[in-house]
Amino acid sequence: MDKLFDQNELCSPVLRPMTEADLNVVTQIEKTAYLYPWSKGNFMDALACHYGCVVLEHIAQIRAYAIVMNAIDDLHLLNITVAPAEQGKGLSHRLMDWIKDCARRAHCSGILLEVRPSNHRALAIYTKYGFTRIGLRRNYYPHVNGREDAIVMRKLIN
Repeated sequence: MDKLFDQNELCSPVLRPMTEADLNVVTQIEKTAYLYPWSKGNFMDALACHYGCVVLEHIAQIRAYAIVMNAIDDLHLLNITVAPAEQGKGLSHRLMDWIKDCARRAHCSGILLEVRPSNHRALAIYTKYGFTRIGLRRNYYPHVNGREDAIVMRKLIN
């Protein structure tokens, strides 16, 4: 008899705090997702500074993560990454909802982020979530041809 459903479909991804024990997996995802990834030390620093650091697990495996910090009136989104094999499954939307909730709980007026102009997928997600371009940071990111600008985006929190 054919299965009517996949047992794994019944398991929802779980959002939980990132721990130091997660960093080997997180840095591996980071390396597969980016040409210029954060180092394990960057993640350790974020944990040590008590930034908002979460992982999204599904079927006991980390599939995505996000890091935010409170920056006076705004919540600053420092890193949001979905493992390349997991992209397109809505995990970034779950993380974006968490980020918006963090901003509200911290009484922030908005969420601020930087994004590469070449990261079309991220730009589309941020635009869908109501982020608008508010500036440009010249030569912000390392790039194979030297440096790449960063688009600064902000979303107001209602």
